[in-house]
Amino acid sequence: MQRFLKRRFIISILLLIVLSIILFFPFRTALVFYQENTNHIEAYLPIEEGDSFQIIFTHSIHLTDVTEIYEVLSDQSIKQNEIIYEHYGIGMPANDTEGGTFVYEDGKYHIKDMNRIFPYINLRNGKTVPRHRLVWGERAEHMVWFNDYFQPGARFTIRVDKLSLWQYLKGVKIHE
Repeated sequence: MQRFLKRRFIISILLLIVLSIILFFPFRTALVFYQENTNHIEAYLPIEEGDSFQIIFTHSIHLTDVTEIYEVLSDQSIKQNEIIYEHYGIGMPANDTEGGTFVYEDGKYHIKDMNRIFPYINLRNGKTVPRHRLVWGERAEHMVWFNDYFQPGARFTIRVDKLSLWQYLKGVKIHE
């Protein structure tokens, strides 16, 4: 009888360990939106190394769209590749100090080949002109409005992280 209880106890402990690993071991890469200066996940978008995404916002003075194009790197950093905007002036860069190419195409200004690498991005959802969007997919075919997930004026940190099953289940997945 004592041998049976000991065996049952060992099996229970092993099952608990396996369940803990399944629930709490980070396994899936995601673009994670953390509430500013916390580890509280506001939302996440499943993403892989090499995937690109765009953050589009409406410039509060020019009232035209500004598109920032990013790529996920293998070390979970974020590389800004390009910025596209319509009006040259207040708040808009004239060139890239890190070797990017400034061009005017199709009625828009582009700074290409930026190669700016960030461990994270601090961002504020527009409050005055709340028209921030997140775009992703091979041909940028998916888009959501930040206001569907965040309050206007909300501040958050965007990082590429690995999430556990538990974090996936309790977080808000961004989807169309």
